[in-house]
Amino acid sequence: MSTAGESAAVNDLEETGPIDYLIVEFPGNRMTGEGFPMLIDLVDSGIIRILDLVFVRRDLDGSVAALDIADLDNDGDLDLTVFEGTSSGLVGPDDIDEMGSVIEPGSSAGLLVYENVWAAPFAAALRRGGAQLVSSGRIPTQAILASLDAMEAADTTVGADSK
Repeated sequence: MSTAGESAAVNDLEETGPIDYLIVEFPGNRMTGEGFPMLIDLVDSGIIRILDLVFVRRDLDGSVAALDIADLDNDGDLDLTVFEGTSSGLVGPDDIDEMGSVIEPGSSAGLLVYENVWAAPFAAALRRGGAQLVSSGRIPTQAILASLDAMEAADTTVGADSK
């Protein structure tokens, strides 16, 4: 027998947009904070909802440590207090260790887990219609730029061959 609270939780999940994550590496532990105001704008405009925001550091000896957001603000210019306590519980210690393993020693990284709020009504309509997501992916910008560069180089080569 389900309770009203369980029923509300299931309804909330049915209305949830797609949930994504990304890991961004900061080589040499250099984080300018330039992207944080844009992240806040995405939240404030209702495009995304942050579920988790976690930072780690991988020392030169390979050890990995989670960082408190307060530890990131060394110069007083970068106000990250708005992100303090952003945790849904989806990210656990194993995730932090795995995250640390994909970054270079001497670097830090941020893990952002977010709901695509903008897509929630569309996703909910699909689910109500019985649709199921069978595949999802993302093409990294670096891969697109490399592909465009390769096409441009091929066009240049073809143009030179026809002369």
